[in-house]
Order: sequence, then structure tokens, then C-alpha cells
Amino acid sequence: MGDRRVVNVYLLGVGFMLIFTAFTTCGNIEQTVIRSLTNTSFSGSGYNSLAIIYGVFAASNLVAPSVVAVVGPKMSMVFSGVIYSGYVVSFCKPMAWSFYITSILIGFAAAVLWTAQGSFLILNSDCTTINRNTGTFWALLQCSMLFGNLYVYLQWRDTIVILDHDRSTLFIVLSVISLAGTILLLLLRNIKHVENSSEINDPLLQDSWLLKEKVMSTMDQIMSEFRSMLRLFCTKNMLLLSVTIVYSRLVLTFYSGVYGTCIGATREFGPVAKGLIGLSGIFIGIGEILGGGIFGLLCVNNQFRRTSAILLGVIVHLLAFYLIFLIIPDDAPIEGVTRKHYEPYLFPSPAAALVSSFLLGLGDSCFNTQLYSILGILYPQQSGPAFAIFKFIQSISAAVAFGYSNYLVLPWQLLIMTTFCFFGTLSFFAVENIEDNALGLQDF
Repeated sequence: MGDRRVVNVYLLGVGFMLIFTAFTTCGNIEQTVIRSLTNTSFSGSGYNSLAIIYGVFAASNLVAPSVVAVVGPKMSMVFSGVIYSGYVVSFCKPMAWSFYITSILIGFAAAVLWTAQGSFLILNSDCTTINRNTGTFWALLQCSMLFGNLYVYLQWRDTIVILDHDRSTLFIVLSVISLAGTILLLLLRNIKHVENSSEINDPLLQDSWLLKEKVMSTMDQIMSEFRSMLRLFCTKNMLLLSVTIVYSRLVLTFYSGVYGTCIGATREFGPVAKGLIGLSGIFIGIGEILGGGIFGLLCVNNQFRRTSAILLGVIVHLLAFYLIFLIIPDDAPIEGVTRKHYEPYLFPSPAAALVSSFLLGLGDSCFNTQLYSILGILYPQQSGPAFAIFKFIQSISAAVAFGYSNYLVLPWQLLIMTTFCFFGTLSFFAVENIEDNALGLQDF
């Protein structure tokens, strides 16, 4: 059983790595790609698309646990993966109507996908393996930052304008990669099904019983999961963690959709600016993978405290924000750069931009691996509702962040993230203290 669970974790990580190789690369470059379109009739915005995705994502998290409970974690992830592939395909020939329709669909799919992922990971973990499995999954997932962005760097490093042929080729390749990841998720083994399949030996009786059971319990499951979410959301620990969760998504929104656009819009980088977008994504991925390895694969027996990882994340993120503030022009994130071009405080250096990318990825892995870990420890029997709330809060934060990215200059965006970094860290430490006190009382 243990080996089967380990295989499941690795298959889950590789499947997500392939799906998000396509989606993460797409999100990193889509605003830059849209700005380079020769089709002047296209009126879509990458920021608006991402805001729609995460807005629908937020609303869909209210029903995602019910969908996962009825369909099952495995098939929920497979169906969601197909929709992710459809979103990437829409960039092969961009049209505003298909662009925004797939944005709505992927918002729903994302809620189901991540709720199912959290539930499936908890089912394949226990209190002694949750850190290892979280780190393993996170490191594999963040490899998605490497491959698509490496292609972008190699193909676009001396490109001023992205041609239609180059765009189509890239998104066809990404679509195939996304579908390959979806197919890989079909190989996952359902632990509960394997354990209980011998209880009913007659195949006809088993099928009839399963069908009747599913029909009779569907509405009960939906209402039960929804009530569980509401109760869980109102608990003290979840309310405190909400601040940390908001911060984790603000940072991800910044590095996945805004920072790459900033680099591409910085004139001082010259003809290498477009290629630097891909290279920046690679360095973010290296930071994510390193963090996942340190806090998961190398930290056995829970010897490394979650608060230490969070503190490291705070330090590297604040350093990254300061470097970005110094070298990136204030108006770089704004769509359709204004008439007045702001000068950066220091002359932009590609090396400094890439160091900032690495620090963003490393700090993000510190926060996300520890959030996954503490949710798994606090709510092992309520993993579906817990991870649905986690993604609900994150998606609302992302929708708001992508919404203001079109209008706020860079210093204001950095200030917002710095503020949530401070209060989110305090909230996480408070939850850890509550948990430590509870464990101390159990020892008496």
C-alpha cells in the first residue's frame, strides 16, 4: 500500500507538471503575446482573462468539493485537464469570444482540479509523510516553470515582435504537452476503491449497488460538503490562515502574470527583453524546485519547523520586492504604456532581474509548501472542504490582483504585497502557536 501511494504522488506531480508547463507558460507570456498580435480586431486583455479565470475560480470553489465527492478525485482531475488544454488551444488563433469563454470554463475546471488534487494528496499521505509528499509534489509541479519558458527564451531572445507563426507553433506544442499530462492522470490508482473493491464480489450486484448509492447520496453529499465548508471557514485557525493564503496568491499573481510583462516592457533591456521573459520563468521555477526540495524531500521526520520556512520566505520576498522596485520602471505593468516613461532608480540589469525571479520562486515555495503542510495536519478528515476554502481565498485574491494590475503602477503593487506579507506571517505564526499549545496539552 505504501509503495502504491508513493507512485500515486509521483504520477500526480508529473501529470500536473505537464499540464502546468502549458498553462504557466501561457499565463507568463499571454499579455506580451496579445500586445504583439497583428490582428487589430482582437480586443482581449491577458490581465482581464486571468481576472475572469480567478473570479470564476472563486465562485466555483463553493461547489467544487461536491463535484469531487460525486465524481471522485481522479476523474475530476482528468476532466479538468481537458479544459486546461482547450484554453491553451484558444491561443493558436485568438478570438475574443473563444478567449473569454475558455477563461470562464477554466475557472470552473481549476476549482475542481485543485480541490481534487488536495483531497487526493491527503488520501495518499499520513502525519509522517505529509511533508515529504507535499515537497515532492511541489518540486515536480514547479518543474513546469522550466521547459515552456526555456523554449520561449531560446526562440524569442532576439525578437522584437512575436510573429503569428511563432505564436501558433508554441501553443500547439503546449497543447500537446497539456493533453499528455491529462492522460497521465488516468494512471492514478484510487486507494479507497482498491481497498474496498473486494467487499462486493458479484459484478452485477456491485454495479447496481454503486449506481443506487450514488443517485441516492448525491444531494446529501452536495449539501454536506457545502455545510462543512461554511463551518470550517468560520473557525479561528482558518480565518487566521486566510491572511497568509491571500498573500501567497498575490505573489503568485505577480510573478506568473505581471512580472514577465514588466520585463518585456522595460525598454532598457533592449532586444533581449522578450527572451528574458522566458529566462525569468526558468529562474522562478529553479527557486520553486529548490524550496520544494529543501522543505519536503530533505526534511524528514518533521525536523524543520514550518515557522522557519515561512521566515525564510519573508526575507527573500522582501529582498526581491526591493530589487524589483529599484530596476523596473514604475509604469511597466500597465497595459498600453503611458505617454510618460518612468525611469527606474537603477539602470536595469538582466542579472538583477533574474536574481529577483529566483527569490520570488524560492519565497513562494516556502509559503505554499508550509500552507499545504499545515492544512494537511489541521484537517486530515476534512481535506476536500479545507483545500476548497484554500483555493477559494486564493482565487478571489488573484481576481482582484489581476483586476488592479492594469491600473496600478509597480510601487503600489509592491506595497500591497509587502503589507500582506507582514500580516500573513503574523497570522501563520499565531496558528502554529495554537497548534503547538494543543499538542502540548495532549501530552498531559
